[in-house]
Amino acid sequence: MQTLVCKQFGPLDDLVMEDQPSPPLGDGDVRISVTACGINFVDALLCEGKYQIKPPLPFRPGSEVVGRITEIGTGVTAVAVGDRVFAPVGFGGFSDEVVTSSMRVLRLPDAMSDGQGATFTQSYLTGWFALVTRAKVEAGKTMLVLGAGGGVGLAAVDLGRALGLRVIAAASSADKRELASSKGAFATIDSSTEDVKERAKELAGGSIDYLYDPVGGDLGVACLRALGEDGQYLVVGFVGGIQSLPANQVLLRNRRVTGVDWGAWVGRHPKENQQMLMSVLEWIADGRLNPVEPAAYPLSQAVQALKDMQNRKVAGKVILVP
Repeated sequence: MQTLVCKQFGPLDDLVMEDQPSPPLGDGDVRISVTACGINFVDALLCEGKYQIKPPLPFRPGSEVVGRITEIGTGVTAVAVGDRVFAPVGFGGFSDEVVTSSMRVLRLPDAMSDGQGATFTQSYLTGWFALVTRAKVEAGKTMLVLGAGGGVGLAAVDLGRALGLRVIAAASSADKRELASSKGAFATIDSSTEDVKERAKELAGGSIDYLYDPVGGDLGVACLRALGEDGQYLVVGFVGGIQSLPANQVLLRNRRVTGVDWGAWVGRHPKENQQMLMSVLEWIADGRLNPVEPAAYPLSQAVQALKDMQNRKVAGKVILVP
């Protein structure tokens, strides 16, 4: 099989594509011929050794795949050869085939393309966990989403609209803002030229109720000040650097700061996460949610795809296609 390998933490150019033997199939496992594998920002951080989790070396990146089952192990009854499925495999997804436990695999709804199926899990479950589980958002309130042109931000826009929020989307390019508008943002802000804090307050009629921040850095600190009484700051990520929040601005107007660490939460709450996944799939199937169709790169261009996502050259999501 063809697979991408990280042999040492460092520049993405150090990643290598290798031919490796097909992995063996164990009891309860399935073999999947991969048709699409989603790329997430965290994949680049893992390869560079910049993420809080450092997998043992060497490792094979890639966590979300879609494909057809080509072989099943002993005891597998829930799925069959030929089924179109998606699976969060953890590692090894940047390959033309994967072997994983059948317990991880679910049939892909007909309403979803291969690309959507390979890119919705991390973004939409992070968003659901943030807005429903952690923030318990109330319909009719206003949310500002930073980094709204990326996968995590776009999912938050889509979910926010579906949950009845008035969503303001901040993004750095016209195509990203247009994409956010298509997902339900009632207004957008050019984060490269406008004062996001002041413009958000103006659009919201004085202040915002929720701040969804996968960006961090100085922008997150500034936008904290746009929150009104009892406003909630959802800390989702640090693409722009880890921010130091001024405690006086949290105290003023009784603002709240809420951490959103879906990735670690999953390991401690697998049953709750499965329920959350089924809710997201139900909302996709009945049209309440509509994941973006991703940009596609050949598997052979995995390094370039990772770089383009890391440098924010792509609006929305990205997949690798073997």
